[in-house]
Amino acid sequence: MSEIRIKPEARTDFGKGASRRDRRAGRIPAVLYGRDAEPQHLTFPNLEFAAIIRNNGVNAVLTLDLPEGEQLALTKVVTIHPIRNYIEHVDLITVKRGEKVSVEVPVVLTGESAPQTLVYQDVDTILVQADALKIPEEIEISIEDLEAGSQILAGEVALPDGAELDADPEMLVVNVVEQVEIVEETDEDEAEDVETAEAGEEAPADEE
Repeated sequence: MSEIRIKPEARTDFGKGASRRDRRAGRIPAVLYGRDAEPQHLTFPNLEFAAIIRNNGVNAVLTLDLPEGEQLALTKVVTIHPIRNYIEHVDLITVKRGEKVSVEVPVVLTGESAPQTLVYQDVDTILVQADALKIPEEIEISIEDLEAGSQILAGEVALPDGAELDADPEMLVVNVVEQVEIVEETDEDEAEDVETAEAGEEAPADEE
């Protein structure tokens, strides 16, 4: 994953009203968390930051141009407005070169399962540990020709080089089941059922 440089601005006003003003001004409110430092309240230019997330994913590593110097940071939480689909807020954590971090990496299925099967993807991401500057953008899992009854657990997934599983190895990721065909009754079938029922009602009773 490439390293991206961006210059944030310090944020001195807080609360919902201040956040709305920042967003109206074209900036995204953010908080940078460090292990041995107080959280820093920042804002990022909206269009520039949105392009970074769009091109590099939510695990983008940024080089922040801060007044005290450069700081590597990993985007940890990106909050999206549920209706208007814009970035409301961002949480970041400081990282160091060579440091391993735990991140959720998106899962992408490739290939086609066997005929007459359905594929259920139980999770969208897998938690892994990786070098902060070498976080994989996605984890590919092939379902090519998998038969009904096949399952793929987290511990069976082939991870990209340098990444280690940080989730329960028994976690179900993919489940392949048999496709059940549902036969819908046509109008002709319904008409035949009605005629049969009416014929049964009109039939004379057996004489004793």
